[in-house]
Amino acid sequence: MSVNAEPTHVKHVYAAPAPLSKGERVLAFGTLALTALAVLPVLTVLYLATGLAGDNWQHLIETVLPGAVWTTILLLLGVGLLTLSVGVTTAWLVTMCRFPGQRFFDVALLIPLAVPTYIIAFSYVEILDYTGIVQSTLRDLFGFQTSRDYWFPEIRSLGGAIFVMGFVLYPYVYLTARASFLIQSAGTLDVSRTLGAGPLRLFFRVALPLARPAIAVGVTLALMETLNDIGAVTFFGVKTLTFSVYETWLNRSSLTGAAQLASVMLLIVFGLIWLEHYARRRQRFYQSNGSETRALPSYTLVGTRAWLAIAACALPILLGFVFPALLLASRALRRTEEFFNPALWQAAQNTIWLAVIAAVVSIGVSLALAYNRRISPTPLTSTLGRLASIGYAVPGTILAVGILFPVAALDNVVANAMRDMFGVSTGLILIGSGTALVYAYVVRFLAVSYGQIDSGFGKISPNLDMASRTLGENALGTLRRIHMPLLKPVLSSAMLLAFVEVMKELPATLLLRPFNFETLATTVYNAASREAFEEAAFPALFIVLVGIVPVALLARTTVKTFRQKQSTRSLAMAPPLTAEAEKA
Repeated sequence: MSVNAEPTHVKHVYAAPAPLSKGERVLAFGTLALTALAVLPVLTVLYLATGLAGDNWQHLIETVLPGAVWTTILLLLGVGLLTLSVGVTTAWLVTMCRFPGQRFFDVALLIPLAVPTYIIAFSYVEILDYTGIVQSTLRDLFGFQTSRDYWFPEIRSLGGAIFVMGFVLYPYVYLTARASFLIQSAGTLDVSRTLGAGPLRLFFRVALPLARPAIAVGVTLALMETLNDIGAVTFFGVKTLTFSVYETWLNRSSLTGAAQLASVMLLIVFGLIWLEHYARRRQRFYQSNGSETRALPSYTLVGTRAWLAIAACALPILLGFVFPALLLASRALRRTEEFFNPALWQAAQNTIWLAVIAAVVSIGVSLALAYNRRISPTPLTSTLGRLASIGYAVPGTILAVGILFPVAALDNVVANAMRDMFGVSTGLILIGSGTALVYAYVVRFLAVSYGQIDSGFGKISPNLDMASRTLGENALGTLRRIHMPLLKPVLSSAMLLAFVEVMKELPATLLLRPFNFETLATTVYNAASREAFEEAAFPALFIVLVGIVPVALLARTTVKTFRQKQSTRSLAMAPPLTAEAEKA
C-alpha cells in the first residue's frame, strides 16, 4: 500500500518573536545610546585628524612622528619580552614545581599589579639616580668623586622605562599563563613524561604551546598599559607617542596635532589587538573526560634548584613592589607634616568622589548592556557590548582628545543658550564640573565592570528568568528581584576594581581635570616632576594601599579556586576506603 502525500516542510518554520515591553524597549534604546557615547571619542579623534589637517601633519611627520613611533616600538618590544619571560617563568614555577614558599609566591607575585607605573618610576629615579641611595652609597664606599669616576646604568632612559614597566606589568602575563597551566590536561603532560620528556622539554614542547593563546592575551594587556602610560615615560625622559600627544596638546596648543598623533596610536592599538587574535587563531584545546580529576604532574625542587626557584619568584616582587614601597615609607616618615597638609586631603577627597561616581556609573552602564544582551541574545547586542568596551584598549590621552572636542562644543551651546535666554553666564559647565573627566573614566574602564557582570549573568540559570516571567514579572522586575541579589558579589567586585582603576588613572586626569583641581595621581605626578619626592610620598602610599585591596581579593579568589581544584583531584585519585578505614 502506497500513500502519496505532499511533504510537510517544517524545517524553516520560526516562531514570531514576542513583542518587547515598554521597559525592554527603553533598555534597548538606552544601550544603543550608551554604546554611541562610548565610541564617540574614537570617532572624534579620527575626525579631528582627517578633517582639520592644515600644515600640522607635515610638521609632525618631519619632526615628531618618526622618533616617537620608533621609541614607542622599542618600548613595547622591551616590555613585551620582559613581561613574557618573568610572567611565564614564575607562573610555571608556582604551578608545576614544589619548593619552599611556593604557596606564598603564588599570591605575592600579584602584588605589583596594585601599584601604578608612575609611582614605581619616580621611586626608582630616587633610588638609582646620581643623587639616589645606590649611587651615593657607591661613592661613599669607594671614594668616587664624580660620575666620571665610575659607570652606572642611567635610569632616566629607555632601558630604565623598560625595566620599571616590565616588573610592574608582568602580573598580567603571570595571571593568564598560570590559569592556562592549571587547566591543561594532566593526561597530555603524563604521556609526554612517559615518552621521556624532561622538565625543560615538557615546558617548551608541550605546556608552552598549549598556553600560547592565554599568554598572548596577557602580553597584549601589558602592552596596552605600556602604551597608556605617561607618568613613567615623562620621569625617564622617554618621548613616546603618548608623551608627544600630551606635549603637542598642552605645550604647543595644537589639538589637531594631538589628534593626528593619537590616530597613529590607534593604529598601534588595533595592531596589537590583531596580533593577539592572530596568535590565538584556530587554537582549540579540549580535555578528555576525567582528565580534570587527575593531579597535574609536579616536580619537587631541592637544594640549588629550590634556591634558584625562590630567587626567580622573589626578585620580581622585590623589584616591582618591596623596594619602592620601602622608599615611599621612609620618605613619608621624613615629612610627617605632609599628613596634615590641607591640599593633600583635598586631593584625596577629589579622588574618592571621582572614583565613586565613575565606578557607580560604570556599574550602571555595564548592567544595562549585559542585561540587554541576556534578555535579547542576538549578534547585535553582543556587538554593542564589545563596542562599548573598546575604551579599555584606547589610551587615556586618546580618550581625552576625543572627549574634549564634543564636550566643549556642547558646553558652548549650553552657555550661549543660558546667556541668550536668561542672561546668565554659566561658563563651561561639563568641563569645569569634572563631568568630562568622569565620562573619560567610564569609557576607559567600562570593560573592567562589563566583563565581570556579563560573566556573572552567564552563571545564572535562564530557568529563573522563565519562572519569574511565568509568574507575571516583567524584565526590569526580574532584574531587580532575581538577578540583583544573585549578582551582589560580582557587582561589589566590579565596583571595587573600577574604583581603584580610576584612582590610578593619570593621562586622562592630567588632560581633562578642571582648572586648579588636583587628585592624588596628579599630586604625585606634579611633585615628582619638581623632584619633590618626599612631598609625593604620602599620596603615593595612599594609592598603593588602596590598590592592594582588589589585588588581595583577586589573589584570595584564585588561590581558593586552585586549592578546591587540587582537593577535587586528590579525592578523585584516592583509592576507595576499606571497611576498617571507614570505621576509623
